[in-house]
Amino acid sequence: MQSKLFIDIGGTNLRSELEIDNKIIEDNISSEDVDLIEFIESKLKIYPKISFIGISFAGQVNNGIIISSPNIKVSNHNIKSFFEKRYNLKLEIDNDLNCAIRAESNYFNSKFITAIYIGTGLGCAVIDNGKLVTGVNNQSFELGHIPYKEAPFKCGCGKNNCIELFASGKAIEKWLDYKNISYKNINLENREIEEIFKQALLRAVSTAITLSNSKIIVLGGGVIEKNPYLIDWIKKEIKNQVMPNILKDIKIVSSKLKNGAIDGSRLLS
Repeated sequence: MQSKLFIDIGGTNLRSELEIDNKIIEDNISSEDVDLIEFIESKLKIYPKISFIGISFAGQVNNGIIISSPNIKVSNHNIKSFFEKRYNLKLEIDNDLNCAIRAESNYFNSKFITAIYIGTGLGCAVIDNGKLVTGVNNQSFELGHIPYKEAPFKCGCGKNNCIELFASGKAIEKWLDYKNISYKNINLENREIEEIFKQALLRAVSTAITLSNSKIIVLGGGVIEKNPYLIDWIKKEIKNQVMPNILKDIKIVSSKLKNGAIDGSRLLS
């Protein structure tokens, strides 16, 4: 029986769901020491009848080719061509937020929607009038890399002024280390770090709202899930950041999906 493999890989975790014999086999491992190509090939050795692979990838992707993967190990960047020629299957890959926005759009039944996920990094995607906004090479709304302030450390892209250096899971960790603040878990318990994070997040969200003019703004990702109070805080503070006529019909909500990115990878088939 033919089976399908769906993967969501970010800078921290690799999650996969294998559909086979009317069952779903889930996997969740650290992505820090995993090569994506090797992981997929290991699955194909065990399940050679995989006919489709859908991948949600935390990096820049265009036409099946991985353009940039600062936090993920990939030994062959032309991943679509590699697997389709070698294994006679179909593979589709897209940026993780492009995948997530597809799933969020379905869930909220909205044609005008923006998704902002704060996990290891900060990502954003927009569906406008029912169509995914991609730009000329599938790199629209790289919100995490808009210039903000200079940080005392560099982003994975090589710059030191990306807003992702202030509002992301990785940013929290880097600022805690830089300030020599001891911690057991990466969190926002320290007031100074929390303020750095919140102000950058507010700037990111207000920028996305102003540029996209979407009806629904969905906030998701691990940092939001662990700190749900941020939603109400943003709703309150955003009024001082965005023009009233733009905010008039907007709803800011938290994601209700368990894993929007992997749900979206299913929609690539």
